[in-house]
Amino acid sequence: MNWFTRIITATKKNDPAVRSTLEIVLTYPGFHALLWHRLSHFLYQHRLYLLAKIIAQFWRFLTGIEIHPGAQIGKGVFIDHGMGVVIGETAEIEDDVVLFHGVTLGGTGKQTGKRHPTVKQGALLSANVQILGPVTIGRYAKIGAGAVVLNDIPDDATAVGIPAKVVRIKGEKIRRTE
Repeated sequence: MNWFTRIITATKKNDPAVRSTLEIVLTYPGFHALLWHRLSHFLYQHRLYLLAKIIAQFWRFLTGIEIHPGAQIGKGVFIDHGMGVVIGETAEIEDDVVLFHGVTLGGTGKQTGKRHPTVKQGALLSANVQILGPVTIGRYAKIGAGAVVLNDIPDDATAVGIPAKVVRIKGEKIRRTE
């Protein structure tokens, strides 16, 4: 299955309001942002940085979703609603990740090198989650709405709060001894 089909399939799987493929293609900002990111990322990889950023900024204006052309995004990613989503240059998003509106995958300053988060396969990032710095969100992890993540989150964990703390792993509550 190609990346285009994976975006359509992910949208249908994650949004019960979808009525048709045509509706997705014509009206879903997350679909448009991911589609055009493929082109801007290709240009960025081929050192056409200015053109890549112009395309990214144009689609940011139209969708409200800012994806740096350098960000690496896997297949089957779904951005629901999307307004206010920001994905930084060195961010990596693996396959089948779900992001809701207001998610930031950002840096913490002017460091060089890897400075944005890595989000592993199948993770779910709820509304207004802020993930800052070169942290890793584990496979199938869930981050609760409004959380601010400053440290790595393990696989199959649920994290909430400011700063985010793991409250469940594989569905089992974590007992705190603090």
